[in-house]
Amino acid sequence: MTGPEEFAAGPWCLRESRFRPEALAWTESLFALSNGHIGWRGNLDEGEPHGMPGSYLNGVHEDRPLPHAEAGYAATESGETIINVSNGKLIRLHVDDEPFDVRDGTLRSHERVLDFRTGTPDRRVEWTSPAGSTVRVTSRRLVSFTQRAVAAIRYEVEPVDRPVRLVVQSELVANEQLPAPDDPDPRAGAALDVPPLQHEEHEAGHNRALLIHRTRRSRLLVAAAMDHVVECPGSIRELSESRHDAARLTVSALLRPGQRLSLVKFVAYAWSGVRSRSALRDQAEGALTAATMTGWDGLLAEQREYLDAFWDAADVELEGDGEVQQAVRFALFHLVQAGARGGGHRVGAAGPPRRPRAARRPCALSRSRLRWSRWSRRTGRSSFS
Repeated sequence: MTGPEEFAAGPWCLRESRFRPEALAWTESLFALSNGHIGWRGNLDEGEPHGMPGSYLNGVHEDRPLPHAEAGYAATESGETIINVSNGKLIRLHVDDEPFDVRDGTLRSHERVLDFRTGTPDRRVEWTSPAGSTVRVTSRRLVSFTQRAVAAIRYEVEPVDRPVRLVVQSELVANEQLPAPDDPDPRAGAALDVPPLQHEEHEAGHNRALLIHRTRRSRLLVAAAMDHVVECPGSIRELSESRHDAARLTVSALLRPGQRLSLVKFVAYAWSGVRSRSALRDQAEGALTAATMTGWDGLLAEQREYLDAFWDAADVELEGDGEVQQAVRFALFHLVQAGARGGGHRVGAAGPPRRPRAARRPCALSRSRLRWSRWSRRTGRSSFS
């Protein structure tokens, strides 16, 4: 792909070899993951700094009024805004009481690689805290094509030069603070004046946690649940807790060089405008249980199998220009992400429609669905469900 010098051309991956804080909003889009149902922007694991945090469920939106100075015939009085749901990407790290933040201390190396064949971005960081402790952090995340309600992260940290006390905090956060909109139209920020998600239920225990919220105006129920598998030599302390807009697992350990703390985080989402809260809770917890039974390695294997079938049918090979080859495969990868598990909740440029419009002109996504249907018949795979 044509871009800054830190992006090397590769036929099957997008590689960022240097961290540029001024390009965060751009790289968060490049490293975004989706399966058509869940959408995660490519924010850093620790959440900050960021360009625009983003965790979305296809179809989850908030109604917002569109005020006009004067009433007019056929003037739209309300609109729909896609909103952030509970952020399940957050994993914060403290090294000897110093929070891991790429803006502080010394960032010795930082690399991110998005592999189009595995559908996973890998991040490798070596960082020295202001107090002088150096750690190596690696992470990999996925949004599952085979289990549409599931996303997962593997996060590992190890000391490099001396023993350190590590604290890892894995979180679910609702109503996350967003940057102020730069649109001069005052109506554009109307939906952000009040947090869009109202608390309904929260619980935590045994490395699991659950948050359920309801949108204020559109009255949609949204559930997010997480579970963890922690591996670490020696003794560790774990604490699960929750409150109205956040849930957290905290893991503390004392490690020496050569030892590693590994955390696998499974996240499951569910939403509905008609089902009861108990039914939605059961749906999210059922998806989470299925994901933990599959395990991290199982999810990776399913993801690779799905993408192998996709590339066998849809790959376009070009000779003589590595950047164009990379760009074509990058575009195809984002196409499969956009529609693989979208179901009937695709969202047009004007927001989710309130009712079907038979006379609407077919959009690009609709045409993509036709192509996907042909691919599905050829391969025997159900790409939309």
